[in-house]
Amino acid sequence: MNRTIVAAAGMLTCVTAATAQSSVTLFGVVDVGVSHYSSKSDFYNNTAALMPPLPSVTRSQTVLSNSGQSNSRLGFRGTEDLGGGLAASFWLEAGTTPDSGATGVASFNRRSTVSLSGPFGELRLGRDFTPTFWNDSVFSPFSTIGVGANVVSTVGTNLQTVRGPGSPVAASDNYLRTSNSIGYFLPPNLGGVYGQLQYALHENVSQSNMPGSPSHRGRFFGGRLGYAAGPIDAALAYGESTAADTIGMNAAGFPTGVNLDEKIKTINLGASYDFGFMKVFGEVSQVTDRALSAAPSPVLGSVALRDSDKYKGGLLGVTVPVGAGLIKASYSRVKFDNDLGPLATPFTPRRDASVNKLAVGYDYNLSKRTALYATVARIRVKDGQNNPAIMGAVTGGGAYLSTGAGASGLAPRSSTGYDFGIRHAF
Repeated sequence: MNRTIVAAAGMLTCVTAATAQSSVTLFGVVDVGVSHYSSKSDFYNNTAALMPPLPSVTRSQTVLSNSGQSNSRLGFRGTEDLGGGLAASFWLEAGTTPDSGATGVASFNRRSTVSLSGPFGELRLGRDFTPTFWNDSVFSPFSTIGVGANVVSTVGTNLQTVRGPGSPVAASDNYLRTSNSIGYFLPPNLGGVYGQLQYALHENVSQSNMPGSPSHRGRFFGGRLGYAAGPIDAALAYGESTAADTIGMNAAGFPTGVNLDEKIKTINLGASYDFGFMKVFGEVSQVTDRALSAAPSPVLGSVALRDSDKYKGGLLGVTVPVGAGLIKASYSRVKFDNDLGPLATPFTPRRDASVNKLAVGYDYNLSKRTALYATVARIRVKDGQNNPAIMGAVTGGGAYLSTGAGASGLAPRSSTGYDFGIRHAF
C-alpha cells in the first residue's frame, strides 16, 4: 500500500510540474535515535498509622526510538492557483515509526485538510492542530517532542486521554489535534497580527424521545490571536472540549434525571524573543476540568454536584546558537489544584500534586536537512499519589508503578531520560 501511494504521489508531481497553476509536494521527516528511560516510584503513607515502608521501585528501558527531535512523518501537500488571488490546497500527513516500520501510511492521522485561501484569509476543513496546542509547541525549545518535551503538554495529553472524549483516531484528541473541524485563519498581511478560530463538530445522533439530545461529547471550539514581528512572537489561545455530556435513560428510554456535563477548558499565553545570540521562551497555562452532575433527590427534587480541578503550568526556556549547533534548555512545571467539591470541609486535607521538569539538549546541523541531536531530561513529581494517572509524567517508556490514590502504597516520584539520534527532513 505504501509503495502505491508513493508512486502515485510521484506521478502527480510529474504531471503538475508542467503547469504554473498547481503543484504537489511529497515531504517528510525520518528521526531515529537511541533512548533510555527510567522512572522511580516511592512509598507513601497518608494515615496516622505506623507501617513498614515498601522499597522504591525503578523501571527502566533502552530502546531504538523515533521522533526524538522531530516527529517522523510522511505527507503530501498541494496548491492550485484559481486566479484572482484565490487558491485551493490540500494537506495529507501521516505519522510513521521508522525504528520498526510498524506504522505505515494507513491513515493520515496527523493532518488531513482541504482549504480555500485568498485576500480574506484561509478556510480550512478536516483534521488539524487545536489553537491551544500551538502555544505548548511553538514556545518551547523542545516543542512537545522527545524526552525534553514541554511538561505542560505531557500533563495536558494525560488529562485529555483520561478524562476527555477521545476519538477512534487518538485518545488525546481535542488536546493536540481534533477531527471534523472547521477552521478560519487571518490573512498573513496584517502587520504581524495572526490568528485563527476553530470549531469541531461532535457528530452525535439526535433522538426524538431523548430531551436535550444530541450529546455534545467530542465538540471542540477555540481560537488564537498573536503578533510576530522582528524578534518578538507572542500569542494568547483558548480552547474548550466537551469531555462528557450525558442524560441518564432507563431501559424504556425515558430520562432518569441523572445528568453529567464535563468540559476541559484551556487558556495559555506564550511568547519568545530572539536577541540574536540567544532566544528566550515563556508560557503560562491553566487547564480547568469542570464537571457538573445532577441527580434526583426525594427531598430537594434535584441535587447538583460541581467539581472544578485546575492544572496551572508554566515554562521558561532558552536556545543559544553555537556555530552549526544549537544549545537548548528549559524548565517547565504543572501544579494540580484538586477541587474536592461537596466533600470539602475546613478540616479536609488537600489532595494536590505538582510535577517539575528540567531538560538540556544540543542539536548539530550537518546540513539544512540533517541534524544530530542529544537531549537529557529529569522529572520530579510531588504528591503524585493524589493524581497519578495525569500528574505521573514520564520522560518516555512505561508508566510508574503506582497503587493509586489510596491510604498508602507506591506513587510516582521521578523520571530520567535521554535521546541520542539523527533527523533527516525531505
